[in-house]
Amino acid sequence: MRELARLIDIQLHAVRREIANLEKLKIIKSVTPVAATRDPELGTERSKFFQLDDQAPLFEELKALLSKAEVLEEKDLIEEIKSKAGTVSLFLLTGLFTNDVDATTDILLVGKLKPFLIAKIIRRYEDDLGKVIRYTLMDDTEFKDRRHIGDKFLYTVFESKHVFLVNDYNIS
Repeated sequence: MRELARLIDIQLHAVRREIANLEKLKIIKSVTPVAATRDPELGTERSKFFQLDDQAPLFEELKALLSKAEVLEEKDLIEEIKSKAGTVSLFLLTGLFTNDVDATTDILLVGKLKPFLIAKIIRRYEDDLGKVIRYTLMDDTEFKDRRHIGDKFLYTVFESKHVFLVNDYNIS
């Protein structure tokens, strides 16, 4: 609770009150992971952890709301990359963005790109999202060569669940 109060910059008493309200409404529940007692970074035996109660009457609605908030963050990332990354001829999202855990990358960008600027943008969004974003950059020549030889990496990317945001190659 202290960590939460620090993170959102409000008084500890207010956090305790709201946590109690959420527990009373059965929206969240208190949990104590076994790992927390073994890893000092996760807390001590006295540490208390909370998670969304999957039996809560509003569970699906809350889950959908959290997903929508995540999509808004992703939309900002996408727009910033489109506007600042250079000339993008292929922009594909997979992995983290399509909930495909087997995907080998999360973003594939092809074109005349600005790698250092893209790295900076992605680093900032990784911090905001609290997740690592795996991305792959290629120029048009490399992409065409790899596509021509049937590159295994590209094949797995196109076979995974994906979304095209820019597709100047008209790949279906």
